[in-house]
Amino acid sequence: MSLQDASMIRHLFFLFLFFGLSSLHSQVDSLPRPQKSQDSTLISKKDKKKKGEARTVSIKDYLVIFHNRDTTFVDTTLTIQKDYKYNFLRRDDFELMPFSNLGQPYNSLAEEMRDNWLYPRIGATAKHFNYKEFEDVSYYNVPTPMTELFFKTTLEQGQLLDALLTLNTSERLNLSVFHRGFRSLGKYQFDQAESSNFVATFNYVTKNGKYQVRAHIAAQNLNTEENGGLSNREQFESGNEEFLDRARADVLFSSSSNTLADNRVLGKRYFLDHQINLFRASKDSLQPKSTLSLGHVFSYETRFYQFLQDNAAAAFGTDPAPFEVPIDDKANLKTMYNQVFATFTNKTLGKITASINHYSYDYFFNSILIRDDGQIDNRLNGEEINFGGKYENTFGRISVRGDFSLNISGDLSGTLLNGQVAYQINDNNSVFGSIHASSKMPNFNTLLFQSDYQNFNWQNNTVFEKEDVKSIAFGWNSKLLGTLTASYDAIDNYTYFTSTASEEDITNGEERAFVRPFQSQGTIDYLKVKLAKEFRWRRWALMNTVMYQNVSQEENVLNVPQVVTRNTLYFSKDVFKKAMYLQTGVTLKYFTAYNTNAYHPLLGEFYVQNREEFGGFPMIDFFINAKIRQTRIYLKAEHLNTVWSKSYNYYAAPEYPYRDFVIRFGLVWNFFS
Repeated sequence: MSLQDASMIRHLFFLFLFFGLSSLHSQVDSLPRPQKSQDSTLISKKDKKKKGEARTVSIKDYLVIFHNRDTTFVDTTLTIQKDYKYNFLRRDDFELMPFSNLGQPYNSLAEEMRDNWLYPRIGATAKHFNYKEFEDVSYYNVPTPMTELFFKTTLEQGQLLDALLTLNTSERLNLSVFHRGFRSLGKYQFDQAESSNFVATFNYVTKNGKYQVRAHIAAQNLNTEENGGLSNREQFESGNEEFLDRARADVLFSSSSNTLADNRVLGKRYFLDHQINLFRASKDSLQPKSTLSLGHVFSYETRFYQFLQDNAAAAFGTDPAPFEVPIDDKANLKTMYNQVFATFTNKTLGKITASINHYSYDYFFNSILIRDDGQIDNRLNGEEINFGGKYENTFGRISVRGDFSLNISGDLSGTLLNGQVAYQINDNNSVFGSIHASSKMPNFNTLLFQSDYQNFNWQNNTVFEKEDVKSIAFGWNSKLLGTLTASYDAIDNYTYFTSTASEEDITNGEERAFVRPFQSQGTIDYLKVKLAKEFRWRRWALMNTVMYQNVSQEENVLNVPQVVTRNTLYFSKDVFKKAMYLQTGVTLKYFTAYNTNAYHPLLGEFYVQNREEFGGFPMIDFFINAKIRQTRIYLKAEHLNTVWSKSYNYYAAPEYPYRDFVIRFGLVWNFFS
């Protein structure tokens, strides 16, 4: 370890200690003390009899409502699962492999084939990890105003800060505002990433409960520089002292070659979901114990993906020459979605929903392209109409749910079917089984794409078939044995990107110039089994997550590691007379070597390559986490084993290394007024 690293560790330790001790004296009560309500709607039935009594507020009163209307409460605990989610995505990234810098793509260590969205998306999937779709937006209901701050240091210059403010003006109306401000320079040249994500929500229920509405507005702007990866791997793999300063490593796109590049995703969305109860269940046994409601869902969104480059780069093909320089490729998508539904609920029959969906789309580029081999249109537009239904019911310890959708008119969507049965065996064991079947066209950028580079122009909407996915899944949750999940997927017409470059083209560094979308000819069988189990002994715990995967296919187009494992050994204890809860330990993550997908900066996509394998290296993190009232503090030494290991073989994708040893810290802080 260098003197600079040792000095950094020492300063961060004292900063961590100072922040923790000072918080013990400065932080206000985690929850507001009981107080008289100023709004009569906040007084419970018991309080109405004695209006002078204070209303008790607990953390379970601060509700989070997800898009599917599942509800939980704000969780301010500190667990190992919270440590797994304390990252850029704010979710467990066990099945992902991040690039060196935050905000850059994640390679996949596993695939999720079940997609309940009926229609193609814009594409550029590698650039959308930080993009909030409408199903990612949460709503709130809180007795007092609440603020949540999420902060984490980035790589070199920049910061990652999420701020959420939510309040109820009355018991029936809630407002919330969320904003993410992010910037990270990165360790390598021309690798900067930055973003701004803004979401404002409201939800309202009338006093008699007959009408309810929720809505949100989202504006998102994601920008990343593209350096094309390393131009000389030897500089990274040799361990040469000169290039341990990663800013000195040569990259493919740079200012010296006048090929600086960046891409951008920008989206704006307006979403509305409201329904009215025509009649509600009555407590009077003489009245029907049923409800009937009518509802409407509306979403309008504009989004574009843009790739910019100062000059043409040989890596993307300069023979024939680009149509125009500088490069400016821009794909636009405008969508409007309407759903009208009716829901009937009965204590015996369950909950039955029928719906009609209308989806209009306009995916376009600026001009029609006429070539010697034919014409490439500048847009795909049209309308889709679907009929769907849902069913939910509970029979004792058995719960059943399912949904379906059938295409009535349109070329993009097909069918969707989901079914799930769950059984609570006892307090310690539960099982579930599910099925899924879907059919729809692949993403728009595989159907139509235009670029100033001549190699990246295609139209496949009349050639490609709908992707068909059929899957079954099983799960067992046991307090004694852990959580086991297994899924089997059969995929037809699997759509993927790959390069048709010859050996000579690859030798000349032009593999990416020949990347195009294709569809598999045979059926792909994909098995995934995951087991998670924690062992505890006094204040020590060992959390293990292991995943096994197997793919049977005629072509090697779906590549995943056979085994992925993550193991965390940690120690937990209350300290400072229980004023602080401390958690410290070590996490090891490892996956077997496999043909890792390569990244294409112009398309913002990963493409299949079968020339070389990556993986088979450990990633060890050391962490110290603490909780003081409602504040969680995190300190982590990431990829610690690179301090003593001299094997520089850790790639997230070909030409794109994973990050070196780095120390990062941050916090999540909830304020309750």
